[in-house]
Amino acid sequence: MEFQQRLQKAIERGQLEGVARAQAERDRVLNEKDLQRLHTQYRLELSERIERCVKNVADQFPGFQFESIVDERGWGAAISRDDLRLSASRRTSGYSRLEMVIRPFSSSRVLELTGKAAIMNREVFNRSQYHRLPEADLTSFTEMIDTWALEFAEQYAGKN
Repeated sequence: MEFQQRLQKAIERGQLEGVARAQAERDRVLNEKDLQRLHTQYRLELSERIERCVKNVADQFPGFQFESIVDERGWGAAISRDDLRLSASRRTSGYSRLEMVIRPFSSSRVLELTGKAAIMNREVFNRSQYHRLPEADLTSFTEMIDTWALEFAEQYAGKN
């Protein structure tokens, strides 16, 4: 009979532990306002990083126009320039642009970074990276911002 009592107590402890684990999981799930607040916090930090990186690229190549982006597309920055090349036989123009934006909060509850780049009228990349907000890793986003800016700078330098 002693084993039977210990068995019942072990089952009760397991059930209580399962209930506690389920409650902790429910507490961990963030409500909508917390998610919006988290998105705003990440957006502020990442949009500042975007502005710094994009400005640094523009500083290396005179002639780029810098613009902050704050609109329905999101928050971020862009640089662009028009190049006119004259040769003995013809005249060509080329448009180059780098744009990175953190998309606004949406019902999908993700943190999304989008990036577009074109050099001399040719698209270099059109990408996005996203993570669900509770699992979003700012380090991976900052590394991606740096990588995209460096990739644009390297390819632009190679075309000129």
